[in-house]
Amino acid sequence: MIEALFYNYMREMLRQTPMEFHRYLYDEINWDNRLIGILGPRGVGKSTLILQHIKALDAPRTHIFITAESLWFSEHTLLEFADSFSAMGGEYLYIDEIHKYKGWSRELKLIYDMHPALHVVFTGSSILDIKKGESDLSRRVLLYKLEGMSFREYLMMKEHISLPAFTLKQIVNNEVDIPEIALPLPAFHEYLQRGYYPFFTQDGYSVRLTQIVSQTIEVDIPIYANMQVSTARKLRQLLAVIAKTAPVKPNMSNLSQELGISKNTIPDYFTYLEAAGMIGMLRDDTSGLRVLGKLEKVYLDNTNLMYALTGDDTNIGNARETFFYNQTRVRNQVTASRVSNFTIDGMTFEVGGKNKGKKQISEVKQRYVVKDDIVYGYGNVIPLWHFGMNY
Repeated sequence: MIEALFYNYMREMLRQTPMEFHRYLYDEINWDNRLIGILGPRGVGKSTLILQHIKALDAPRTHIFITAESLWFSEHTLLEFADSFSAMGGEYLYIDEIHKYKGWSRELKLIYDMHPALHVVFTGSSILDIKKGESDLSRRVLLYKLEGMSFREYLMMKEHISLPAFTLKQIVNNEVDIPEIALPLPAFHEYLQRGYYPFFTQDGYSVRLTQIVSQTIEVDIPIYANMQVSTARKLRQLLAVIAKTAPVKPNMSNLSQELGISKNTIPDYFTYLEAAGMIGMLRDDTSGLRVLGKLEKVYLDNTNLMYALTGDDTNIGNARETFFYNQTRVRNQVTASRVSNFTIDGMTFEVGGKNKGKKQISEVKQRYVVKDDIVYGYGNVIPLWHFGMNY
């Protein structure tokens, strides 16, 4: 039964898996660890990343890729599958969409404890809290977070070229040099609207992105948080409000009145939306921990979401800020600046168009003006698109 159903499923998925381009996380994963979790928002390429790894190994008999939402699991358990697979000599079990399986954390713990020779890799929604499950897996699992595509990855996938990632230090020193791309700005502005998700090459991008938003709001978060349908509607309303005003420092009392919900509930909603990849929350630099009490601004998670949710009403200034925060947060701790937009490792960044001045941050020691619509940097003026080369 297992061989007929799941091996055929895996072979078909591998047949459709492209190998020309790999996401940034591909070479960072320690595939030898016994239990690996790859979390991330919908649509960023978690399943493809795993399938590429399996395809590169070319070991179909000892590796198997399954999906936790298979109808087979309506009458069977993951532990039962792992028992059978291990008995047949299986060594690596890859489980896609683990959050679709009820009681996933408890059974993963049982599999880990009962099959010490079996390696398990799973993907799941970024909203999953490994420590909050029925069984604490935090001491057993090696977790990775996959974000959406950087501008660098977009160029690589679109142009079929190889580009290095640049550190933040290299970027602020104006060391970014991409001779393969003669005209980066047209591609950059395309990326802002449709390039953060790997399916940008497919037709109906806006429709697919809208579906991701709907499934995240109506399925992923409600299931995880045990929400009722009426509560999920409030979540959608909150996202709509954020889309119209972001980036903004939210007023909890005003939001409470507008949405008709308790002020004490709103921080939880923000947390769910951020974990699910719908928004980003910028905090100040006074807290060692990322706590909502230090919240300074709320952004939509990425510029593609901005254009999908607000269309022609998208403010380019807001999009510039959103891009900078979205791209730099993957490799750096980004906080709100007291005199400008952002602070990273003591460096202050003011983001704007090509005519943006330096007066606002003239008294700051490590200050940089980040300008859109320029190709090359000079001194402490850095092109905005350069920060898309950070990962």
